[in-house]
Amino acid sequence: MAGPPASPVTQQVGRTRGCGQQPEAAELREAARCRVVDADGRSIPFGALYGEQKAIVVFVRNFLCYACKEYVEDLAKVPKAFLQEANVRLIVIGQSSYHHIKPFCSLTGYTHEMYVDPQREIYKTLGMKRGEGNSVSVRSPHVKSNMFLGSFKSMWRAMTGPVFDFQGDPAQQGGALILGPGNEVHFLHLDKNRLDHVPINTVLQLAGVKTVNFTNKPQIIDI
Repeated sequence: MAGPPASPVTQQVGRTRGCGQQPEAAELREAARCRVVDADGRSIPFGALYGEQKAIVVFVRNFLCYACKEYVEDLAKVPKAFLQEANVRLIVIGQSSYHHIKPFCSLTGYTHEMYVDPQREIYKTLGMKRGEGNSVSVRSPHVKSNMFLGSFKSMWRAMTGPVFDFQGDPAQQGGALILGPGNEVHFLHLDKNRLDHVPINTVLQLAGVKTVNFTNKPQIIDI
């Protein structure tokens, strides 16, 4: 079920829930020159992703992270028709080898755009946090597993995958941006820990995209 689209934002959202200041123009220009790699190993400048069209760009921690997996599973539920109607791209960026993109998309059911930043150059340039503190009390509405069960699932995937391949730096945190066209930064959120995701509908509204019902709760019929 879709909600009404909101007017696109044109300036930085306030400093709540990990929202940071807009990156300096020089930082964004530097990030735009960094290369991202697609599922087939093709390299393109990061800036090409939002140069001609507004884009929601979500940076995930790593492809073994259970919280990232469940967040991307909900991103996969955003209809392409909603994005096309608003003329907005939806892009996920990880920080492992590009070889992990197709398996991760298959695992999560994600069919929108996905790239990797193998050397974490964009993560570093935009100031995304590395490490995780215990003092921040946040909870992603898109993460269904508790820490114990989620960590167990991540460990199991690591054990059944290539040896010693963590599919990215396990200490790296992610974030979400709304960029473009050009060097416009409409929104920036830097995750404080693995559960500090911006609710997807919040980002969709800010980008002018219809919202999505993520609950999928069955109706209860009294007899």
